[in-house]
This record gives sequence, structure tokens and C-alpha cells, in this order.
Amino acid sequence: MLNSCTTKYINPVRLSASLSVMLLTLVCISVAVAHGVDADTQQFLQANQGLAIGPFLYIGAKHMVTGYDHLLFLLGVIFFLFRTRDILIYVSLFTLGHSLTLFFGVLGNIAVNAYLIDAIIGLSVVYKGFDNLGGFQKLFGWQPDTKMAVLVFGLFHGLGLATKLQDFDLPEHDLWKNLLAFNVGVELGQFLALFFILILLSFWRRFDSYFSFAVLTNTLLMAAGLVLCGYQMAGYVLTE
Repeated sequence: MLNSCTTKYINPVRLSASLSVMLLTLVCISVAVAHGVDADTQQFLQANQGLAIGPFLYIGAKHMVTGYDHLLFLLGVIFFLFRTRDILIYVSLFTLGHSLTLFFGVLGNIAVNAYLIDAIIGLSVVYKGFDNLGGFQKLFGWQPDTKMAVLVFGLFHGLGLATKLQDFDLPEHDLWKNLLAFNVGVELGQFLALFFILILLSFWRRFDSYFSFAVLTNTLLMAAGLVLCGYQMAGYVLTE
């Protein structure tokens, strides 16, 4: 007598719906914790008085891995990038942008309103989702320079990082070294997060549903950005 077996397979529609729900969950989480600084990190930054390469590496990496606004933007950036070379170019432009403003923002003590900067970061997510949907071509018959846009929005993301560090009275001694360690940590966290995002996207791209659900996914990205922007603007209005 032959043993019967049940063939299990992955339902691409169910997979796509699940991934969309995961993205929506990230939207909700991002409102609550994006750019947040936990109590332990606050305590360390307030007490630290010298060179601390290891801790700043860790703080930078943790901030990026839990910085859902950054990750949502990067998800939008790489969503329709299929060649490794293109991914490296766009991620490098984003890295260049946020590294420049992180350093100059903190070292130059550039004072900007954190709520407004974070609102612009939310708009960067809206922009990328809208761009992925071909919104500029459809509505305006014009396509922005996507590389330049990623670089410019990277500058704002870096200012967002800088405003969080400026909330603390960081000692001038060895500040640039600690900032360098923090930035390297940010890049390590970004690499780790992108690694898992690319694994997930590469798996999803095996199914036709990747393109079928592209509109929904990028619409959710836009919704995430609008929620983030609205949340930050509400904070700005209430604190002014």
C-alpha cells in the first residue's frame, strides 16, 4: 500500500497579502518609535565624557535597525531595483547624504526643528512610493532625477539623526571620533537591515504577485509617510 502525502506549497497571493500586512504593521510601529531614544541610551549619552567607540557603534547600529522611517524609505528606493550595481549606487548616495549632514549638523551645531525635519523624512517616504507608482509621469508628465532625490532626502535623514544627538550635551573632546563611530554603526545597521530586506524581496520576486501587489505595497508606503508626516507636524504645532 502506497503512503499518501500532501504536497505543501506557498500560496503567492497569501504571501503577498502577509507581506503587505507586515508593512502596514511597520507603519503603525514607526509612528510610535521612529527616531526614538530609549532610556538606557539617554542615560549613557548624558553621562559619557570621553571617547567611547564601542558604545557609539552599537547606538548607531541600533538606531538604524529600529529607525523604521529610514527603512521604509530604503524599501521604496530598492523596490524596483533588480541589479546589484543599481542598489549599491542608490544606497551609497543615501549614505553620503545622511553622513554629511550628521557630521556637519552636530559639529556645526546647526539648529533645526526636529519635528519639521522628521516631517520631511515622512514626506520622503511619500515621494518614493508615489515615484514607484509612476505618479510624476502620470500626473505631471515629468520624472525627477531619482538619484539626486535620494541624495537630497539623505541629507534630511542625516539631519534627523543629528537633531537626536543634539538633544544631549555631548562633550567636545573626541566628539568627532564618537560621531564617526556612530556613523559607522549606522552603516552597519543599514547593511544588516538591507540584507534581510533584500532576502525577503528576492524571495517574493519569484512570484508574479510581486508586481500584482506593487501598487498596494507602494500605496502603503505613501500612507506610512503621510502618517509619519502628520504625526510630526502635530507635534510641531502642539509644541510651538
